[in-house]
Amino acid sequence: MKDLQKTIHIKVPIDEVFNAITNPLTIELWSGYEARMETVPGSGFSMFDGDITGTIRSVDPPGMLEQVWDFGEQEEESIVRLELFEEKGRTRLELSHTNIPDEAFENIDTGWKHFYLGAMKSYLED
Repeated sequence: MKDLQKTIHIKVPIDEVFNAITNPLTIELWSGYEARMETVPGSGFSMFDGDITGTIRSVDPPGMLEQVWDFGEQEEESIVRLELFEEKGRTRLELSHTNIPDEAFENIDTGWKHFYLGAMKSYLED
């Protein structure tokens, strides 16, 4: 199991970034894929046409979203925590993703960089 941390800065207010990570219609706009998401702890979610699924663990609008990602029969939960911080009208997003299966790590790392964080940042800043 491996862990991953990333930080990005986005030139929009925190509310816009929080909407982009929690609103299924907005997720579909920046990802290009179907998404299902509710900001209710215990509810399931699905992104990228079902390639990413899991459960909402906790939510604290507009500063934090925590999810458990499904990786099949895995003993330890794979936790994704997205924390948002307002900085002079911009947003700092800190990602922590723990307990990533070794065989999935490279794809997950690339996915976060290009298809999630990169795509969302480009959408919000354009």
